[in-house]
Amino acid sequence: MGPFQQMLCKVIRAEGQVRSARTVEIFGWIMLAESAVLMFAPHFAAGLLSLPPLTEQAANYLRLAALLLGGLGMLYVVSGRLNAQGFVFATLLDRPLVPPIMVLLWRLGIVPGVLAILFAFSDGISSMWTYFAWRRAQTPDAAPWDHL
Repeated sequence: MGPFQQMLCKVIRAEGQVRSARTVEIFGWIMLAESAVLMFAPHFAAGLLSLPPLTEQAANYLRLAALLLGGLGMLYVVSGRLNAQGFVFATLLDRPLVPPIMVLLWRLGIVPGVLAILFAFSDGISSMWTYFAWRRAQTPDAAPWDHL
């Protein structure tokens, strides 16, 4: 197998990647996909989320937020691919904070309810998924529900 084919094999599947790092990588890919939709079709995304029609300035602000989301997604993908266990642990501390923060921002009228629910659900579910994968790696013989 040539060097180019070896590189392609590494792109498809990271060697030695643990399950928790894989969950972080997958969440990063989801963030990158969300970022692309927000960046290139902000009016479509606003309609999909039942937000009011965007002015041109609001669409540009949404594109700036998409740029930030894309950068975070790239960080998650790279850290997951590199099997960075410190980053995986940091996401276990960080992502569970998102749902209460989103509820607070919604209650204060800063973020629309649909957007708050979307972010809270996405981060909440993915952090639980990473947590169960991480715990399973710590005790491989236990069932996932044994850690509840």
